[in-house]
Amino acid sequence: MQFHHKPPFNYGYTPLSPRSGATADMLMDFGVIVLTANGSYENNSGTDERVFLLSRGSAVIHWGREKAEISRPNLFDHSPWCLSVPANYGVLIEAGKEGAEFYYTATDNARPFAPRLFMPEECRSEFRGEGTMKETSTRIVRTCFDDTNRSESNLVIGEVIGMPGKWSSYPPHHHPQPEIYHYRFLPEQGFGLTAIGDTPYIIKDKDTILIREGEVHPQVTAPGYAMWYLWVIRHIDGAHYGPATNTPIFIEEHKWVTGPEDKIWHPKKK
Repeated sequence: MQFHHKPPFNYGYTPLSPRSGATADMLMDFGVIVLTANGSYENNSGTDERVFLLSRGSAVIHWGREKAEISRPNLFDHSPWCLSVPANYGVLIEAGKEGAEFYYTATDNARPFAPRLFMPEECRSEFRGEGTMKETSTRIVRTCFDDTNRSESNLVIGEVIGMPGKWSSYPPHHHPQPEIYHYRFLPEQGFGLTAIGDTPYIIKDKDTILIREGEVHPQVTAPGYAMWYLWVIRHIDGAHYGPATNTPIFIEEHKWVTGPEDKIWHPKKK
């Protein structure tokens, strides 16, 4: 399922995939918080755990008795700040002079755990695919947290930078856990393509894609453009996403592409 959002986001909170109606099976509330210069936003969401990921701007963010000054010039060149809080924990965001934009995710989780602000230097960043497939699927993958550093969470969250003209989420794979992708482009008129299962989609700036159980989801970025997307995965009962449950599951017929490059066709020189 795909959602387009062409106009600028409104100030305040804009839900992009609510945990109700046609998107209830995603098991997550997902949206964007946009604040004007010196604007503020307050949140306390009962039994939900919540994640606030800074995409641009600056802010002072408060949680419980703690606070921090955070900033991010842009989401392509800089890793994110990401605040993870448990249920019944209040959060207050006070934007700086240039305003701020956050992506927000919430899901049910009554498990008690300590809140944590993940700093940009704690975000695992790798050039995934480097040295394979003749560099046609090299991309930057940033993982804010997963089971290795936040096992008490019901979420996994990170970012991908799709290089101009290259593939990501590749080789094609799937998993039983629901996942949300949300896209931004540089420059903004850029585009990419994906296939969710057997359904193709053109992806544009501010689009959101919902990936359900078993849906394969490779991506490709148009030449000349960089494609950033936020990815959020919701663990399911009895099956956390990650190596312990053998996820993701790669499509067997395409796994060979990560092997020796001499098996990949290339034109012969005359």
